[in-house]
Amino acid sequence: MKLLPAICLLLACVVEAADGPLRVAAFKADATPPVGSPLCNGAVKPVKEIVTPLTARGVVLLGAGDPIVLCAFDWVGIANESHDAFREALAKSVGTSRDRVTVHTLHQHDAPGSDFATERLLTEHGLPGLYSNAAFDREVMLRVAHAAKGSLSTAQTVTHIGLGSGKVAQVASNRRILGPLGKVILQRQSAGGKNPAAREAPEGTIDPLVRLIAFWNEDKPVAALTYYATHPQSYYGQGLVNWDFVGMAREMRAEALPGVAFVHFDGAGGNVAAGKYNDGAKENRPELAQRLADGMKLAWHTQEKHPLRAADITWRVEPVAMPVRDTLIEEQLLAKLTDTSLKQPDRVRAARDLTFLRRTSGGHQIPLSCLRLGPARVLHMPGELFVEYQLAAQQMRPEDFIAMAAYGDYGTGYIGTAIAYTQGGYETGIVSRVAPQVEKVLMDAMRKLLSEAP
Repeated sequence: MKLLPAICLLLACVVEAADGPLRVAAFKADATPPVGSPLCNGAVKPVKEIVTPLTARGVVLLGAGDPIVLCAFDWVGIANESHDAFREALAKSVGTSRDRVTVHTLHQHDAPGSDFATERLLTEHGLPGLYSNAAFDREVMLRVAHAAKGSLSTAQTVTHIGLGSGKVAQVASNRRILGPLGKVILQRQSAGGKNPAAREAPEGTIDPLVRLIAFWNEDKPVAALTYYATHPQSYYGQGLVNWDFVGMAREMRAEALPGVAFVHFDGAGGNVAAGKYNDGAKENRPELAQRLADGMKLAWHTQEKHPLRAADITWRVEPVAMPVRDTLIEEQLLAKLTDTSLKQPDRVRAARDLTFLRRTSGGHQIPLSCLRLGPARVLHMPGELFVEYQLAAQQMRPEDFIAMAAYGDYGTGYIGTAIAYTQGGYETGIVSRVAPQVEKVLMDAMRKLLSEAP
């Protein structure tokens, strides 16, 4: 009987924790690479000058079970082993599990990428430091984890969530222009406006809306998450590190609302870029930034607030086995990697392909996740996902607020729809590492994640 008071006290603590307040902590860390570091996975000139710093920033949600971490980097991609390691470091820093942590990138090209496994493989074959700066990556990983841990002491109470959307005009356009036979006849890249045909072609399939989720403590805004699907490049490739027009737009909104932590996520923008409205001229960057910032501002001013309690939050995870493209054959990739007569970019590409092939063939699954915040749901997805997945997710729950963050685990490369693999083009005709069956795998997983009743 002496145990009864202790048991009652323990139960009371559990109830109090379950019924405790919902809080959000915001963190930010510098992620700017040093001079000489590779940029864009070694595809462009290395760092020569810092135009704007790069950051990793995010939020930690507290009070709804174990902490949930949502993090976005001003990097081109974090893939495979690095994606696991970064999530693990963040999880340990805030006292949660790795499957409750998401790490995404905004995919700027004047920015570094990271994959510890690929860098190790390249080093073993005499190509160190061409793909990434692994020592710097680990330093940033610890820096971000430290920032997340430090943010917990400044967490603020959340009583409401604000949900809004705003149309973004003359930024996004589909990269893949199809001919009368249903094949890609023109590839409209980020600066596609140099080609009159690319400029004059229709926008194509895009999602024109930027979506906003804001956390409020009564009448005080605390943090804001925004989501928009497009490649973020205006011009790049000369070693001038910067966060491009998406980072500029994010900072415009942060300056307009001091005290509110802004975190931006790239949606399913794998086949979307600014090519119709951008010819690579330097003056276009601030114009594109302003147009995106205008959409973010509209989303802010049209948001509707809803009460939010810890009980209104759920977190679901659905691991998926990604189907590997049949063109990825280990013996052939290894032969390319070891062939010193090949150009270095070709050998680096072979190493990246080989890393993904070995990892996936070994049984690794990529976790997709869905965060429910009252009436809103956010899907967290891997790779350079085609915008059709984002539009499909919204149609799965057309009455609800659905946002998507892609560019999670970057190991997959481009992820097209099944039909896209029959159409040719750069993304699915050349560089995607996954097979056409990926559409069914991801669509099935999204349906499961979104099937939860409110």
